[in-house]
Amino acid sequence: MANQDIFLIKEGEVATIILNRPEKRNALTYDMWRTIPELVRQVEEDSAIKVLKVRGVDNTAFAAGADISEFKTLRGSAEGAERYNEATHQAERALAEMTKPSIAMIQGFCIGGGCEIALACDFRFSDSNGRFGITPAKLGLVYSLTATKQLVDLVGPAQAKYILFSGRHLDAEKALRIGLIDEIFAPEEIGVKTDEFIADLCRNAQFTIRSAKRMIALITAGQTTESEETERLRAESFSTEDYQEGVSAFLEKRKPNFKFR
Repeated sequence: MANQDIFLIKEGEVATIILNRPEKRNALTYDMWRTIPELVRQVEEDSAIKVLKVRGVDNTAFAAGADISEFKTLRGSAEGAERYNEATHQAERALAEMTKPSIAMIQGFCIGGGCEIALACDFRFSDSNGRFGITPAKLGLVYSLTATKQLVDLVGPAQAKYILFSGRHLDAEKALRIGLIDEIFAPEEIGVKTDEFIADLCRNAQFTIRSAKRMIALITAGQTTESEETERLRAESFSTEDYQEGVSAFLEKRKPNFKFR
């Protein structure tokens, strides 16, 4: 795997997408963008996997953006730009719309396309060296509506304007303060702390987690009243084996052993 720019590893109930171009601070190539939906599909189809983690191969960078060296060639024409933009859009959507929870473990630079990938995950944990920025204004680009909405949903319109208009880099403390990330840990602790959180997710009822993720997606898309889908999810939860196990475990004062995958 060491010679691949991006690859997937599976360990127990956790899968990890690793961005592996350390000499380029994991700058994302067109082929890397195109690979992400296939890796997500593998995670979705593997019933043993409960959580996806995304990280850089080392502690120097999550991803320092798209590989600008490809822009003159792959984005050199309108047709090429459209193909490239579609690849980034499909990668971002694959991560954002997957049914299983995902977490970006961020070390060092998380800029441009790297930030786009992190925003598409459900959670973002950073070490104290994290540096964040979304820089289309420095390249003359416009991000897709869905990627921009991910940012606005997290930080609000005012902070989204600050980030997108200025192109400035933010340190981890400011990123946490405005809601861009969820947690900050010391560099030597982030791996352990991220894995502890993932273990909590794996122990909990997966039907509940995936249904809640779907509910939240519907709400952020503008839904405000119950629908056939939301009522079905609620009703189905009461008929699952895990609901019975959860109630029994609570009454018996023990940890539940959930089975749904």
